[in-house]
Order: sequence, then C-alpha cells, then structure tokens
Amino acid sequence: MFDLTTRVTARLDAINGRSREETALRIMKVTEEAGEVAAAWIGTLGQNPRKGITHTTDDVANELADVVLAALVAIATLDRDPAEVVAACVGKVANRFPPTP
Repeated sequence: MFDLTTRVTARLDAINGRSREETALRIMKVTEEAGEVAAAWIGTLGQNPRKGITHTTDDVANELADVVLAALVAIATLDRDPAEVVAACVGKVANRFPPTP
C-alpha cells in the first residue's frame, strides 16, 4: 500500500508538479472522497425517494478505501513518510486502548 502511495505521488508530481496549490488540491481530494462515502451511505439507506437504494455497504467500504489512499498521497505530498505517520497515529490510539488482561 505504501509503495503504491509513492508511485501515485510521483506520477502526480510528474504531471502536475508540487506547488502549494497542487498540495491543497491533494488535501481537498480527501474531502471529495469523503463526500463520496457519504453519498454511498445515503444510497444504502434509500434516503432519496426518487432514487431508492443505489449502493451497498461494499460500495461504502470501497469509497472509504479511496479516502485512505487519497489521505496517504496527501501525507506524502507534505514530504512525510505515510508509513511513519500512520504508525504514529496507530500508536497514539493504541495507547488509549490498552489490551485487556
């Protein structure tokens, strides 16, 4: 997963460069993908009576995975190692939830 993040980031850099604007767009991509998660979830509920049920929970899970990849690319674009950033985050959360004896 982290190797793919490196490849995607390098490809985007080659095509678009890495200006402050490009960095902002990659960060905003995370929000765009999160919006697609929300739309998919609404689709599982059939909340829009005109459309009915349009998505499955598999669709929601796939959209959530898109959020993860977009976030990893955004982290790499900030010249941070996504694996280290994720490991630090996981460690921080793990400290809040110690193993039960």
